[in-house]
Amino acid sequence: MIDVTSKAMNALLPTDILFQTSFWAQVKARLGLHPRAFDIQAAGPDKDVLVLLKPFGKHTIAIVPQGPEFAPPEEDYGTFIEDFSMALAKTLGPGVAFIRYDLPWISPYAGEMQQGGWDGFPEPRLRELRMNMGTRHWNIKKAPEDMTVASSLVVDLVGSEDAMLKRMKPKTRYNIRVALRKGVTVQEGSVQDLPEFYALYQQTALRNGFKSCGLKHFTTMFQCLVCAPGHSELLFLLAKHGSDLLAGAIVGIAGETANFLYGASANIKRDLMAPSLMHWTGMLQAHARGCARYEMGAVSPSDDPSHPFYGLYRFKTGFGGRIEYRTGSWDYPLIPAAYRELCNAESVYAAYAHSDSDQQQ
Repeated sequence: MIDVTSKAMNALLPTDILFQTSFWAQVKARLGLHPRAFDIQAAGPDKDVLVLLKPFGKHTIAIVPQGPEFAPPEEDYGTFIEDFSMALAKTLGPGVAFIRYDLPWISPYAGEMQQGGWDGFPEPRLRELRMNMGTRHWNIKKAPEDMTVASSLVVDLVGSEDAMLKRMKPKTRYNIRVALRKGVTVQEGSVQDLPEFYALYQQTALRNGFKSCGLKHFTTMFQCLVCAPGHSELLFLLAKHGSDLLAGAIVGIAGETANFLYGASANIKRDLMAPSLMHWTGMLQAHARGCARYEMGAVSPSDDPSHPFYGLYRFKTGFGGRIEYRTGSWDYPLIPAAYRELCNAESVYAAYAHSDSDQQQ
């Protein structure tokens, strides 16, 4: 039996998951969502979760960003999600159409994928069969898209600077030296630098065909740091060559984990390898702040040139990290008709986005 009780937002416990912090709750509140915090009694002492409520027509969507942090045994993933969803539904009220979890838990398929036996995750139908095994209602659905990423490259920030460099691939070490030799510098930016970074970020989004956030999203993140001192931090890095901005990154820190959140790179002077030096600088600064890991985000699940994230795989694995395979995003419908409506809307949006991306390329 699982029970949840509401708690104050500033009472959320310290965590290495940035998206489960009071800082992230404040960011999303200023961007129009309604955050709620809950203790999870059945998960043992000192377990809680952040839930974000988002309006959807006449209904509401409950989003659990990279949570719950507490992970049951792998064989109990589905039954825990079912019981937790029912407990959460009683507290959230009747207007919630469904609950969407972006689960940070290790994927049940991680072993096979790490051993190189599989190139990717099984199809959603098979994953749903496994997730619902042992549940009473077989009501857990694989979300159409993962909210963050199910395959993330993580670099361990352990040992000396030389030790971290030795774990990199020779090409990445070479690129860092090229950037230094050619005069690329990396400095910490301020809120005043956000418009310049944002222009580069939009250029990157257009080049790579992804939907960009608005400038307000970035300014809000920095404004909220003042409201949540000591629990979260942002590194804002700008790589320049002379007066030219060549790359930028916003890295969020929570506990011992640094998360590469947003990045941008220029179309010019790409031979100067500014992104390599920028990330290396971010790793050094995160290490100096006590971080044990630097999460670089999305990569292809394997060394597969046909995968759309293969370029990210080649670049990020050069830093000597490992791929963490996570369970990804799952839905628990509470109002089936409203849930189907949203899934249809998401399908239309995805088709439009892909079409728009093809035109831009």
